[in-house]
Amino acid sequence: MPGGLVVLLAVASGMTVANLYYAQPLLSSLSGVFHVSTATAGTLITLTQVGYVLGMLFLVPLGDRVEKRDLVTVLLVVTTLASVAAGLATNFPMLLAASLISGATSVVAQILVPFAANLAADHARGRVVGRVMSGLLTGILLSRTLSSLVSDVAGWRAVFLGSAALTAVLTVALRKALPRHAPTTSLPYHHVLRSTARLVRTHPALMRRGLYQAAMFGAFSAFWTTVSFVLTGPHFRYSQVGVGVFALVGAAGAAVAPIAGRWADRGLVRPMTGAAFLVTALAFVVAGLGAHSIVLIALAAIVIDTAVQTTLVLGQHTVYQLDAAARARLNSVFIATFFVGGAAGSQLGSVVYHAGGWSALTVLGAALPLAALLYWAFERRTRPVVGGE
Repeated sequence: MPGGLVVLLAVASGMTVANLYYAQPLLSSLSGVFHVSTATAGTLITLTQVGYVLGMLFLVPLGDRVEKRDLVTVLLVVTTLASVAAGLATNFPMLLAASLISGATSVVAQILVPFAANLAADHARGRVVGRVMSGLLTGILLSRTLSSLVSDVAGWRAVFLGSAALTAVLTVALRKALPRHAPTTSLPYHHVLRSTARLVRTHPALMRRGLYQAAMFGAFSAFWTTVSFVLTGPHFRYSQVGVGVFALVGAAGAAVAPIAGRWADRGLVRPMTGAAFLVTALAFVVAGLGAHSIVLIALAAIVIDTAVQTTLVLGQHTVYQLDAAARARLNSVFIATFFVGGAAGSQLGSVVYHAGGWSALTVLGAALPLAALLYWAFERRTRPVVGGE
């Protein structure tokens, strides 16, 4: 697989998934602009992730049914138009609707990742997926910094309009660079959806890994949805630029993705998964104890991001080995499952923070990976182990 194509897929994955997170550091500003509460502002992140779940369930399975390059092109065009609508929004419901559509079509990243897995050799699949995922995860993390800086200089509308321009350029680049890839099934669309549901029953590891990641991504979303309120609050009084600079600390966690891919190739999926759950819970304890220490909150952010990215790469490695002819459908179930957790984490995190403050939020954040750790410790595996899982 050409190295340049791996880089392009990594960049494209990062740029598209970033659309889900541009609004996170802007919630305080948007709540003032549209005169809504902090809890209501948090629904913007929740609805964007709900759109992503819908896209995973109803659009990503098409990656097995239609030619992937054409599908990617159509989805990116719609994403561009939705970003323009968000940038021109005159009221909060319009921004919500545009974000829902943008979230649904930003699933391009989850078409490109299994595409990379299909192109990679079996012995190097974990490493290739890890490299592409490092781009995707870097996009998630740097999106907050970029959003904060652009908003501070040119206003929040420039964030969404700038995203539209970048997505348009990306559409042309991918159209020219991606090789044509024939569909792996000729089933009608409704049969594809039915077969996707059948995969859940056939492969217990699919739902198990999805639930693991749902807990982790719920904790991740709860942290990043609310930390901007802490940083802009009376204790730290950070500006939007300050929030953006803080978000950079989380980007350090993206470096673990290729390493996690190598762990997966070596059959270390299960032990490293359990370790990630434990360190995430401990990171939230540190964040809670260091509520007035930016150093401890930053340290917690790095550890949380690193652990979440580790379980994501390990989970995808396991899922991709279940059925080579159904990787897009398997990935759609896996990602949709944990994005439900992310959406719930964003909304519940906003509510918990509004009701009980940062201490209550860190208790919630620690409880989620601990629940996953309990499931991991006492699960009853009735199927053969897959890929070290």
